[in-house]
Amino acid sequence: MLNQGQLGTPAERWSAQLGLGLQRVRATETLHITGRITRATGIILEATGLRLSVGSGCRIEMPSRKSQWAEAEVVGFDGDTLYLMPLSDTTGLQPGARVAALDTAASSPLPLPRHGNELQPTISIARSQPAGWQLLGRVLDSTGRPLDDLGPLPETDAAPLMVPPINPLARAPIDTVLDVGVRAINGLLTVGRGQRMGLFAGSGVGKSVLLGMMARYTKADIIIVGLIGERGREVKEFIEHNLGEDGLKRAIVVAAPADTSPLLRIQGATYATALAEYFRDQGQHVLLIMDSLTRYAMAQREIALSIGEPPATKGYPPSVFARLPALVERAGNGAQTTAGTGSITAFYTVLAEGDDQQDPIADSARAILDGHIVLSRHLAESGHYPAIDIEASISRVMSMIVPPEQLRRVHRFKRLLSRYERTRDLIAVGAYAPGNDPQIDEAISRHPWLEAYLQQGISQSIDYANATEELAQLFEAGGQS
Repeated sequence: MLNQGQLGTPAERWSAQLGLGLQRVRATETLHITGRITRATGIILEATGLRLSVGSGCRIEMPSRKSQWAEAEVVGFDGDTLYLMPLSDTTGLQPGARVAALDTAASSPLPLPRHGNELQPTISIARSQPAGWQLLGRVLDSTGRPLDDLGPLPETDAAPLMVPPINPLARAPIDTVLDVGVRAINGLLTVGRGQRMGLFAGSGVGKSVLLGMMARYTKADIIIVGLIGERGREVKEFIEHNLGEDGLKRAIVVAAPADTSPLLRIQGATYATALAEYFRDQGQHVLLIMDSLTRYAMAQREIALSIGEPPATKGYPPSVFARLPALVERAGNGAQTTAGTGSITAFYTVLAEGDDQQDPIADSARAILDGHIVLSRHLAESGHYPAIDIEASISRVMSMIVPPEQLRRVHRFKRLLSRYERTRDLIAVGAYAPGNDPQIDEAISRHPWLEAYLQQGISQSIDYANATEELAQLFEAGGQS
């Protein structure tokens, strides 16, 4: 038995008792609340026994797989039943599999998968993602993991995926021309810094080529490229051939290919927008290219229909048309009161199925964007590149950022082009006699130069000053200058 001297001072005895208590607490098994998978239909899993909010992440037990677990997100609920959308393949899922909230991942009873001494890479649900200048030249997936072979990401800041919207009355106005390096756009569809434009095109009409040209030649500090729902082959082709080495040096690419979960496709578009917001808030002028807005809407449609939301227009539920403006409105100029206000000029591609410009997504996008550029299959098939249909395209802020004389030339250009197109068949069969209509005569005489102005080589960059000068020269000396 220890005497009083061996017990030490009161402080030492208290410290010893506290240490013993801590050991007992650590040895006590923590209570974990888990649920069970009750149903799996299509891409939706149903679980009971948990109370989680929509958007929460959870972990599902997968004992038949090497990784032993998979992650999912709560996308809806019905009473006590949660609807879960897995972020990866769930082959091997068993009835009654356990489900635990990701918030308790540090002490979760579900074992973490290991490969040797390292944790296996996982798909994770996060409310913030890596962001910073260190990411320039990198290709990332929807969760911020690198897809290239350039090693792990360095220490970076974190950008929240969802931020409060900017007060529309506080935004800086669009009053500066943005040079995109494409003559037809610079001269006839002038884009303003902070504008949001749609690129409407069917398949195989040169959409990716035009995006690559703008990514290489646009006068912007940072370029963010979001490749949403593209085929894996197209992702590599766009980076290597359309964007190029020089374009990649000042760009960050976020890729969510077509074979990923609908949640990851949506998160990819959100992450690309969050990166653009991060640099805009630092006073940078950002070019955001998202290909495509249609596949973002399709991903939301997959989720909404899977949890029972009724379709409204051509199979698209109402939530799709609510999500589109919520995403697009995040682009634009920053708050006017911020010192060194940055901007996000965004180009969203919209796929016109069967070249149908009345597709519900195309129609909705036209209403929420600040202009649209339409690519014509007829022009592409005739070897006219870029295949921009000037008559069907418009920039809604052009009248506020260019001088009046340029607007007059643009109107004259479109008038002559339109007059020629309306009488093309008569001219082709020789049914039109020169001298009957002075405007048609002028359209016929100037048409070769009008067409030449609209065409441009892939490796050719024509800045705004040269584009406007060539437009002025087009109507001088018979258009032959």
